[in-house]
Amino acid sequence: MSSNPILHSRSTLNPYLSAGGIVWSRLRWDLDFRSWVSRARLKKERDRYHDRIAVIVCNGPSLLNTDWSLLNGIHTFGLNKINLLFDQATFRPSCIVAVNPFVLEQNREFFNSTEIPLFLDSHALRAGIGFRKNISLLHRTSIEKFARDCSISVNWGGTVTYVAMQLAFHMGFSDVALIGCDHDFVAKGPANSVARREGEDRDHFHPDYFADGQEWQLPDLDLSEASYKRAATVYRAFGRRLVNATEGGRLEILPRLSLQEFVGR
Repeated sequence: MSSNPILHSRSTLNPYLSAGGIVWSRLRWDLDFRSWVSRARLKKERDRYHDRIAVIVCNGPSLLNTDWSLLNGIHTFGLNKINLLFDQATFRPSCIVAVNPFVLEQNREFFNSTEIPLFLDSHALRAGIGFRKNISLLHRTSIEKFARDCSISVNWGGTVTYVAMQLAFHMGFSDVALIGCDHDFVAKGPANSVARREGEDRDHFHPDYFADGQEWQLPDLDLSEASYKRAATVYRAFGRRLVNATEGGRLEILPRLSLQEFVGR
């Protein structure tokens, strides 16, 4: 079967928000006790890892080429359905970040059972994910900004990777590297269009990442690049470093460094 998606007519970054519902959503979230608890948890993480290094583990096919031993003792941010890797490697991320509604719904069972610290979009509650002690909920803003303090809100910037970059800055990491960020997709179509996967997923590290018949959103590579540039600018302004340690791929706007060089091993 073809790996290309069947496109639907709708295109949205968040199906839970109607056109006029952003202000109400903000107010409703601010009045929710879980926002207070999440903000307190996020504030405890502020600058907790000052001057340490971190790796953001993205979900491209190149991730399977990783020498996982290099990440021993390194703080890592897993993204979305990184748990699909657990049957293939002993690697476990220090925490996991997920914001997209489709991912939250499809990975609900894992998110409800894992003890790994989770940073999830606040709409995880509508996706049936219970609020537990290992979960910090994030509020999304449509304002295109880089949040140095994630306890109030974060911008998605077209990709969960950008959210992880903001969290890594919030936590104080001085040097942050991406791996598995191929920035290249077999599936083609309008950015953010909702698609239904047909056949195996060739755009991620696991063939069932978005399994046959599951809905997902096509990437917005231009918005992602603009967000990465914004993140790199903020990192540099504060004397920090953001690099690409992906093996191959097409992301060239960040300085490249091998993972071995980055971790100094």
